[in-house]
Amino acid sequence: MNSYGKDDSDVEEEALVADYKEQVQYEGGADDLDQPSLASQADDLQAQLVQAAQPLDFQATLDTKFRSYDNYCALFHCILNSENGPVDIEPPSYYWAWDVIDEFIYQFNTFFSYRARIARQANNEEEARILRENPNTWGCYSVLNVLYSLIQKSQITEQLAAMRRNEDPMDVAGPYGTKSLYRMLGYFSIIGLLRVHCLLGDFSLALKTLDDIELNKKAMFARVMAAHFTTYYYVGFSYMMMRRYSDAIRMFSHILVYVSRTKNFQKNTQYDSISKKNDQMLALIAICVAFNPTRLDDTIHTALREKYGDQLLKLQRGGPDSLPVFEELFRMACPKFISPVPPNFDVPESNIDATDHHLAVFMEEVKINMWSPTIKSYLRLYTTMDLKKLAGFVDVKPEDLRAWLLVNKQRSKQLRWTDAGLLEGDLVNISDLDYAMQGDLIHISEAKMGRKLVDWYLRNLSRTYA
Repeated sequence: MNSYGKDDSDVEEEALVADYKEQVQYEGGADDLDQPSLASQADDLQAQLVQAAQPLDFQATLDTKFRSYDNYCALFHCILNSENGPVDIEPPSYYWAWDVIDEFIYQFNTFFSYRARIARQANNEEEARILRENPNTWGCYSVLNVLYSLIQKSQITEQLAAMRRNEDPMDVAGPYGTKSLYRMLGYFSIIGLLRVHCLLGDFSLALKTLDDIELNKKAMFARVMAAHFTTYYYVGFSYMMMRRYSDAIRMFSHILVYVSRTKNFQKNTQYDSISKKNDQMLALIAICVAFNPTRLDDTIHTALREKYGDQLLKLQRGGPDSLPVFEELFRMACPKFISPVPPNFDVPESNIDATDHHLAVFMEEVKINMWSPTIKSYLRLYTTMDLKKLAGFVDVKPEDLRAWLLVNKQRSKQLRWTDAGLLEGDLVNISDLDYAMQGDLIHISEAKMGRKLVDWYLRNLSRTYA
């Protein structure tokens, strides 16, 4: 506790709120910025940097998308390969640096989705021809190369490592890393890599990219609302897809509580995006809680009950009725996945939608677990139970039930992140029920989670969703 009676967490939260107020004021003044005047007062590179942070219209033509890609290529080539060494331009703020990287990846993502849709629908021969002839435009290699190059040039990973050792980061920054332009772009490129690898479906590599960034309220990304949201959304989603539901809930809960504390001044240009992401993360928490029942913050629990109360009840009951609800919430809340390779324009039916692919993988996990609530409700009534008797209760074959019990037993142990790399953690028991099998007998015992948590969960579920 500090001298004002507040713990460090509250002090950090207040600092974040103050930063966000500053960000709202910054963005509120952006509309009044005289862009032509700014460009006329600086060199061509400065004008390109200003333009790179401006959102591209969603309905932009294909020609505009191509020209935007060329502009980004020219911009990053100049920044990364200047003959005179690092360019000497001071970025307006770290909000701006995030906007550049964020818009770059957004346009990459939307281009891939657009190209895949043209290939599947096969109803626009002219655009299909142009896209077929330019397979490398907005290519994965180009985008990843830019992000990795910005990280390497800025020496940002070395700087972050030095800061963790309480050393001066400028000692390892090099000629480029000492410039705030490179340092900020390099830093947010790490968050960009998290996002891109998740969009490509490599969830382990997505988490690995954050090895050099500490997930706490003092990190630079936490000072930019959109970056804060993006980081915890993609980390949480990656954990969910890796079946680390406890960690996923922690990540989603963190950002949702933060949003609830800043909602009174979210009436800026980001409001719609924040509101949508907020609903998405509530849906993802509903999914994770169905797999891993746990107590939530009261604020999140109330919002979840109001937004997805009926769906959550179906998820927690399990069985076939839960399958369409899982699918609905996943589609609504998942990222806009992309395929790393160009589509086949000649055989439209061969192009599998990337989201459909990841949904199919996710639904296999759901089907494995859909009888979990029903089976556990029976196991809680006994200390010893015959396998065939339980199989009769749930109307499945005894051998299938045995396989499910063994798989569920193995999955009751999960890694839980502490403070090392995001892929690491301590192996803990996440189940409220434990059992052992001896022939056809199932011996049931209460897991070490404690009876109080089980009682709270059952009481709260019946009170809230009955």
